[in-house]
Amino acid sequence: MPAPVSAFVPLTAPLDVVRAHPLCAETPVPQLQHAVTPAASVYVRSNFETPLSHAGWQLSVLGAVQSPVVFSLSDLAAMPQHTVLVTMECAGNWRLGMDPVPTGEPWKFGAVSTTRWTGVALATLLAGVGVHADALEVVAIGADAGPRDDAEGDVRFARALPLAVALHPDTLVATHMDGALLTPDHGAPLRLIVPNWYGMANVKWLTALELRTTPFTGYFQTQRYVYDVDGVHTPVSRALVKSMIVSPAPDAVTACNTTLRGWAWSGAGAITRVEIAVGDAWHEATLGAPASPYAWTPFELPLMLPAGTVVLRTRASDASGAVQPERIVWNSLGYGNNAVRGITVTAE
Repeated sequence: MPAPVSAFVPLTAPLDVVRAHPLCAETPVPQLQHAVTPAASVYVRSNFETPLSHAGWQLSVLGAVQSPVVFSLSDLAAMPQHTVLVTMECAGNWRLGMDPVPTGEPWKFGAVSTTRWTGVALATLLAGVGVHADALEVVAIGADAGPRDDAEGDVRFARALPLAVALHPDTLVATHMDGALLTPDHGAPLRLIVPNWYGMANVKWLTALELRTTPFTGYFQTQRYVYDVDGVHTPVSRALVKSMIVSPAPDAVTACNTTLRGWAWSGAGAITRVEIAVGDAWHEATLGAPASPYAWTPFELPLMLPAGTVVLRTRASDASGAVQPERIVWNSLGYGNNAVRGITVTAE
């Protein structure tokens, strides 16, 4: 079955701004209906203001390596290039759906997009530096920094990846998005792309890669982008299984005889099932083929809806055995809300 795009509505505004400074903006509902999100509407998450100067930009590889190296942008351009199509979701997506609403950006459900990224495999960069045998992880360090209320001095954005994830052939140091050079808001001139992981792992404005033999304990590894449940912190990592209906759109008026369409995705395994509830009755949807192993899976279900106000819910399962829960374990920073979400439409 092809990706369900035939009934999708035209593009409108390119982004729904959640915060202007630093920029945080969602993909609007009409653009969520496309298998590949239009470049101008790919969601943006920034923790600090955007670094704008790219003159003389370099990428350092250092730490637990035999031969530290510094790559220029021209060095990277001369290396073999690789493209991956990835559904990327902010870890705080649908924070407003949690009760009570935690602190953090007030994301609705549009902090997710599917995009093509092109660059050099991180494994290629690490191949010639002599990674020490006891190296455990790679810390990606961005150029963005700023003050935080609960930290002393400016904090730089940095996140750690297990070495095995860093060495995966589809983990990229990207220079292009959707066939064009990265824009400043999307991390120009370099950003990390880590398929299957939440967006915080895809470090923007990348300046350094540090190999470590001990776990990284930086601010955005241990105090933010963690599941904080009763004071116990667990770093956020792979995206949890999730789904959403995109046609009809929330609050839309639709014909009673209609076809429900949407997307499901997971960082833990391929989507194996999507169910749609009309009221209390669950119906199994037909799955389409994802455009890549890391892209969301299309689903559709023809249904005769009862006339009037109707609540529609979706529940996805993946190959790891994970199923979207009715409720998540609440966490104080509001990450990983993959609970079953309902939308309301009017059928007539």
